[in-house]
Amino acid sequence: MLRINNLEVVYNDIILVLRGISLEAPEAAIIAFLGSNGAGKSTTLRAISGLLPYEDGEITKGTIEYRGEAVHTFDPQRIVGLGITQVPEGRRVFAELTVEENIRVGAHTRRDGKEEFRRDYDRVLAYFPALSRRLRVQAGFVSGGEQQMLAIARAFMARPSLMMLDEPSLGLAPLLVTEIFDIIRKINAEERVSVLLVEQNALMALAIAEYGYIMENGKIVLDGPSHKLMENEDVKEFYLGMKSDKERKSFAEVKHYKRRKRWLS
Repeated sequence: MLRINNLEVVYNDIILVLRGISLEAPEAAIIAFLGSNGAGKSTTLRAISGLLPYEDGEITKGTIEYRGEAVHTFDPQRIVGLGITQVPEGRRVFAELTVEENIRVGAHTRRDGKEEFRRDYDRVLAYFPALSRRLRVQAGFVSGGEQQMLAIARAFMARPSLMMLDEPSLGLAPLLVTEIFDIIRKINAEERVSVLLVEQNALMALAIAEYGYIMENGKIVLDGPSHKLMENEDVKEFYLGMKSDKERKSFAEVKHYKRRKRWLS
């Protein structure tokens, strides 16, 4: 469905953020996109969404193809119309609008009539029953978990075939994280929506994903089926918090992996 080939992105005409990354997202799959803060994950999502020009960013090399069509020169409205939606980091909702109004906003690009809208609206509330009890409340006054659910529900109303989620677990209690990830898995399975999941909670992300990419310093340094990544000793140590021996490493020693040849080769 989505293919990125040798993509380079520069900010402010000088800062090279993405250094020739390539990745693929198949139909109806969940793909985990992992890495430390500043690795370039969110920049990758902005490149796919067509949002880079609004943040002084520019694709200087490479291509982004969606179902065989080059989309890296398209504007965001056209990209959404193709079926790609993004849920940005930070639970960004329209705080002064009600929960119901936020959900409706997600369908503003659709032209398929009231019946189809109502069908998807009802499905959204079935996936997110917590929102059905808060429809008349201003979005700025609901909980953080409900705001995250609302952001995903709004994206779903655009009827995407590819949904990109940027840190959906950020700042949420573990029980809420589990609930939201269960909903993501359910939407993927029942609606056949592909998911590109940027996430710091590597264990949770790999548990629901079929395939994963790990990014450092603007480059893909490791990729593979999720179960294989979870068995990888480097991934266990640096992302899952596991060690194969009893020795505890200092923070400085842990960061040393970035310079290890076998990790970056």
